[in-house]
Parts: sequence; C-alpha cells; structure tokens
Amino acid sequence: MDIELWVDPICPWCWVTARWLIDEVAPARALHITWRPFSLLVKNATTTDSPYFTSLERSYGLLRVMEAVRAHDGERSLQRLYLAYGTRIHHRRDTFFDVGDALAEAGLDRAYADALTQPQWDEPLLRQHHAGLALVGNDVGTPILAVPGADGTPCGIYGPIITRVPGAADALRLWDGVVACVSTEGFWELKRTRTVRPDPGPEPVAI
Repeated sequence: MDIELWVDPICPWCWVTARWLIDEVAPARALHITWRPFSLLVKNATTTDSPYFTSLERSYGLLRVMEAVRAHDGERSLQRLYLAYGTRIHHRRDTFFDVGDALAEAGLDRAYADALTQPQWDEPLLRQHHAGLALVGNDVGTPILAVPGADGTPCGIYGPIITRVPGAADALRLWDGVVACVSTEGFWELKRTRTVRPDPGPEPVAI
C-alpha cells in the first residue's frame, strides 16, 4: 500500500507515529511511505516572541533540506534523513545538530545542508504542507496520514497520536483499525485527552 505521512521533524508525537509505521507496520503490511513536509511554524503562525520560534524555525530549515533532497535525489532517501533528524532531536536532545552529519549518516551529500537557509525550497514545501491540510482541515497538527480510499483517492486523518510504539501484534491491530476508520465514508474523529508525554523508545538501530 502506498501511503503519505506529513511530518515536522521537531514534533515528538509525530516521531512516535513515524517509528510505529517504519518499525512495525511497513514490513508486515508492505507499506511504501511518501514523506511530506508539515511546518508547525507556518501552521501556528509562530511569531519571533514565542519561546518556540527558534526551534520551529530550525525545523522549517530541516524541511527545506528534505525538499532539496527530494528534488535531486528522489523520494528513497527521505526516510533515512528523517530518522537521522529524529534520532538527534528526540533521543539526543540536540535540535541544532550539524545537518551535514545527519545527511552523511543518511548516505547523502553534505552539500544539501546549504538548503537550510535557501528560500527557493519554500514553494514546494508550502505546497505540500497545504495539500496535507486540504485533506483533513485546518484544526490539526502533525502527523497527517493519508491512505487510499475505496476508489483509490487519498483519505487523510490527523494522527494517530500514540504515546509509544506498540508491540508487533498491537501495532498491526492499530494499523488495521486506523485504515478501516480513515477509509470509511463519513468517519470523522476519535479523540481523548492526552495525560502523558510521548516516549521516543530506543534509538533506531540502523538508518
């Protein structure tokens, strides 16, 4: 199954959902994930006086780098790059890591790091960001997940938001339930109040 996942590298909830898909679901359900950019800086119209501005601005730059990689190296490397980002941000607590090092770990040219400050990548970034919102509406954050509906048209949902990656059997049961919900005409929302912080689990074994 071909799916799409909209991510902001800075978001810890997004990281847990992505790891659930990569580690547990994709191998068992033969998923192909297309990685799309979603910017919390843009979505929340974060201003320079916000305590979150610096980290969100940095993450926006990381998304620019992803778009430069997509344009010149194709989709296949984006998952490795996202994992390299997330390992540093969510496990090592380093938001301002050397982007060249992350690129090299993902098997990519360090020169892509120049895109961090290049506004030429804003157009494709923002086009895809808004395409994700068009699927689910404006009252959301990240991740956004899109799966094929009955007629093959992408159906989107905000989430699922999970605290930690479930074990294999639970992970697949959750996946099957999410697909059933998202692809059912008229399905709208499931939600409950969050009471705990996300647990990133162990670092990825290999990128």
